[in-house]
Amino acid sequence: MTTLIRSVDINCDLGEGLTIADCEQDALLMPFLSRCNIACGGHAGNHVTMPITLRNALSHGLLCGAHPGYPDKNHFGRVSLKIATSELLNSLVTQIKDLQQHAQALGIELQHIKLHGALYNDAEQSLELASHICQMVAQHFGQLALLGLPQAAMQQAAQQHGLLFLAEGFMDRAYLSTGQLAPRTQAGAVYTDSEQCIEQVLAMLNQRLVTTFDGKQLHLEVDTLCLHGDSQIALHLASTLQDRLSAKNWIIA
Repeated sequence: MTTLIRSVDINCDLGEGLTIADCEQDALLMPFLSRCNIACGGHAGNHVTMPITLRNALSHGLLCGAHPGYPDKNHFGRVSLKIATSELLNSLVTQIKDLQQHAQALGIELQHIKLHGALYNDAEQSLELASHICQMVAQHFGQLALLGLPQAAMQQAAQQHGLLFLAEGFMDRAYLSTGQLAPRTQAGAVYTDSEQCIEQVLAMLNQRLVTTFDGKQLHLEVDTLCLHGDSQIALHLASTLQDRLSAKNWIIA
C-alpha cells in the first residue's frame, strides 16, 4: 500500500536581532522551516542582519519574504502608531525595497510579504487600512504573495487587488472566536508549552480546526503555519514538531 505523504509550509519571522550572533541563532531554526519572513528595518533588522539572514536562508533552501512593520524599533513594532497613511506606506515601500536590494545582490527573488506585529493586527481589523496596503503592494510588488489571517480584511483586500494570498495559521498563539489572534497582553495568548503548540498544529492540519480561548471550535483553512522565532521554546518546538509531523507522514516543504 502506498503511503500518502503530505506537505506543510512552515514560516518564521527572522532577522529581528541586531548582530551576527543573533543571525547565527536564527539559523539554528532554518532546517525546520520552508519559508522565512525577514525583518527589513522598520520594527527590527538592519543592513548587517538582512544580508546574513538571506544568505543563511539560501543555504537552507528557504523561500524568503519581507517582514515590514510600523517604523518603531523602540516598541518592536508591537504598538499601533498614529501615523499618516501616506507616511506608513512610504515606510513600507522603503523597508521592502531595502530587503529586495540585498536579495537581488545574492541572486534571491523574494516570494512574499508578511506584516509584523501591531500592523499585522491593525490591517486584519480594518478593511480600509488593508486596502491601502494591498494597493501599495499591487503597485510596487505585485509579484509577491501576501500572508495574513484567513477570512479577514487582508485576504479580502488582496483578492480585490488581484494579489496572491496565503492564509496563515499560528502554532504558538491563542485565537479569539472572531478568528483574530488574542492580544499578547492577555494571559495565555502566547503559548509556552511545545506540546500545546503541536496539538494546535495537528488540529489545524487534520481537522481544519482550532480551539479558541472561550472553548469554541473555529474552522480554519490555512496555507502556511507560523512559528515565532523569538519564542523561548522555538528551537525545541521546531525540532520536536518535525519529528511528530514525520511520524504522521507530513513533510515540511
